[in-house]
Amino acid sequence: MDVGERFLQHLSVERRLSSGTVEAYGVSLRLFRDFLSALPDPRSLETADSDNIRDWMERLMENGKSAAYVNRSLAALRTFYRFCLAGGILSVDPAHSVSGPKKPKRLPRFVKDSEMEALADMMWKGRDDPEEPFDDVRARTIIYTFYLTGLRAAELISLDDSMVDFVSRELKVTGKRDKQRVVPFGEELEKMLREYIGRRDAAVSREDDALFVSGKGRRVTYAQVRKLVKENLQAVSSLDKCSPHVLRHTFATAMLNHDANLESVKKLLGHQSLNTTEIYTHTTFELLKKTYGNAHPRANPED
Repeated sequence: MDVGERFLQHLSVERRLSSGTVEAYGVSLRLFRDFLSALPDPRSLETADSDNIRDWMERLMENGKSAAYVNRSLAALRTFYRFCLAGGILSVDPAHSVSGPKKPKRLPRFVKDSEMEALADMMWKGRDDPEEPFDDVRARTIIYTFYLTGLRAAELISLDDSMVDFVSRELKVTGKRDKQRVVPFGEELEKMLREYIGRRDAAVSREDDALFVSGKGRRVTYAQVRKLVKENLQAVSSLDKCSPHVLRHTFATAMLNHDANLESVKKLLGHQSLNTTEIYTHTTFELLKKTYGNAHPRANPED
């Protein structure tokens, strides 16, 4: 039994990894071994060096493999060479100093301004109806609290009445790692929150001080919030993911598209680092490029 087979047996018997994982590791080893054997100066798994591993990764990228695929393949080699090192088969780990390719940053998904306008038209239909169901009032208020403040789902769910200051138009929010911040809101959200609280107090007997509650008076859950956001956003947007966090992205993108500075958006979102907020500048730049491509008569000249 060669060292590769012993390694796979170790993964299966001693580490008890799934058969799928063991098979994936086996594929990576086989592909790397084939690459080594085809070199002008053929190598084996045991005699490969760091440059061989880097060249193989480069070959995978040239063949169209994604950064994620290449990183998974590198992880398999790292595990293999750690096994060889621990078993005294090798004295040096050639994969130790090799870095994988960086994954491209996924741009945040957001709802377009036109789609938010369509959502407003849809959700405001029953606003003046005194018989409008409480669930509809709550759904509208929750969605627009996300959209107009950029709160995380956990932050919205944890809001109590005492955290809403109507005089100053501010929300006192507890974010990640229990860090507190103040988020301002405008006249439109003030009106919506006042209407919601009035309907809530008339329709529901609350069990605690939660701002947003279910029909039974309990604080809303993430599952409830996610469901109502998804159902309403899917009615106006073609995004494959319609979650509360999409509305947070929509808030940030709208702010930057309408001339807010990055530092202000960072503070509103409760980000620790400006680097986290900067991802939205990429989103707005991609939107700018698309607008340019569609609008300028010479942006895409016909052949």
